[in-house]
Amino acid sequence: MSRNSTTPSATGSPIDDIAYLARSDHRVPMLVALTVRPRSRAELWEMTGVSSSTIRRTLREFEDRRWIRRNGYQYEATRLGAYAASAMANLIERLETERKLRDVWHWLPGEDSGFTIDMCADAVVTVADADDPYRPVSRFASLLEGTDRFRFVGFDVALFEPCKEELCRRVTDGMRTEIIDPPRVANYIRSTCPELFSETLASGNLTVRLHDELPPYGVGLFDRRIAISGYDPDGVTVRVLIDTDDPGAREWANSVYESYRRTTPTIPLETIVE
Repeated sequence: MSRNSTTPSATGSPIDDIAYLARSDHRVPMLVALTVRPRSRAELWEMTGVSSSTIRRTLREFEDRRWIRRNGYQYEATRLGAYAASAMANLIERLETERKLRDVWHWLPGEDSGFTIDMCADAVVTVADADDPYRPVSRFASLLEGTDRFRFVGFDVALFEPCKEELCRRVTDGMRTEIIDPPRVANYIRSTCPELFSETLASGNLTVRLHDELPPYGVGLFDRRIAISGYDPDGVTVRVLIDTDDPGAREWANSVYESYRRTTPTIPLETIVE
């Protein structure tokens, strides 16, 4: 096909190409599929579910942009097409992450903490709602089930129902646990389920440290994942839990934890259970 001034290659702007790809749900998946391997019209029709006439038109429009080439009865992406497909796939992935965080970001660590949006790309985001206000706490409890070592600093989601008994059970069963909490938590432990916590502390698997100035969120480190809990300070309720196995997020979480651990004393067991 010869280049001329009426083709998309010579007119419009990058925004026009983004708009073109975004206007129909099948275009980006179709272009991405052609970067993986050559495909026929029949394969593309089966993959996208759109009409054969739409497939023909889309392929023609891709060819006009030099994004694909035909090889017999199959089509494959050019290097330009692969470049455009990768850019759109990355954009969609970033916006999917943004949409997950849009309504909860203000409850999470701020920019000055070093926490970034990119750390949440593959995260599970669990948000409390009116029908299930304990969803984040329940997700936290499920993470406790599969870990042999647990560390936590900050706002203590583990002390909320239905997580509290699960934490104590896991510690008693052998989960090595270290928690850095504000001083008021010691008072909470004294006054709430004293027998349960006495047994938990007596197991020797729990270390409690106190710190007067902790972050307004929680950071939990499990064997394979880390979790960040954000809460509403007015209602003192957990509003969101984000958990991920992202290496960068784990490095950040470990750094936050260790920065507080270095300056916190261990609380004598008799101080807590008396």
